[in-house]
Amino acid sequence: MVIDILTIFPKMFDSPFAESIVKRAIDAGKVIINTHDLRKWTSDKHKTVDAKPFGGGAGMVMMIEPIYKALHELDPDHGAYRILFTARGARIVQEKVRELSQKERIILVCGHYEEIDQRVHDFLVDECISIGDFILTGGEISSMALTDAVVRLIPGVLGNEESLKEESFSTENSNIKSQNSNFNYLEYPHYTRPAEFKAKEGKVLEVPEVLLSGNHGKIKKWREQNRRIACK
Repeated sequence: MVIDILTIFPKMFDSPFAESIVKRAIDAGKVIINTHDLRKWTSDKHKTVDAKPFGGGAGMVMMIEPIYKALHELDPDHGAYRILFTARGARIVQEKVRELSQKERIILVCGHYEEIDQRVHDFLVDECISIGDFILTGGEISSMALTDAVVRLIPGVLGNEESLKEESFSTENSNIKSQNSNFNYLEYPHYTRPAEFKAKEGKVLEVPEVLLSGNHGKIKKWREQNRRIACK
């Protein structure tokens, strides 16, 4: 998979993609991540990417021209799946992340300032996405989050891909099925050593006995019963 990111702050991505699973995926050749400075496609000496909104109003609006030129150069035949991050986009869910992980190439356009010219929404991208109902300074953090979520689903990236089947928002390996499509199941609680932990207050915090029993049938049943439901 190839992921191209259009941003006016490319250095923001140096650290997040230099650690952990994303870094290992890059080193293993599972994904190629390219960050592009949008100012490269500006046409004035000040490398201007924004202007005041027509009709007046607060803030600045990112212009269509640099984004158009960048997309035309990087993806002239529109073979990549293009995504714009905006608060007005559809909230992303795990099902969409799985869909994106199967793409050969995606381009992430990071908005900034007050908004981005509506013509970018309407004519230059395939989908507008939001990572939640809250406001960020720009689309850079959103693109980092989506990249992380997508890369970990690429086959061969995780050391133990069985973990994908029972993690949150997945019911692939669950006997519990919701009759309402508006619900997803979160993963069951996890415990590890020590089996008993004595807190400073004197209280002993114990692991559920069934998890120590060695009875895999009972453990599986307990896990199914303790999966939590999350509303989309």
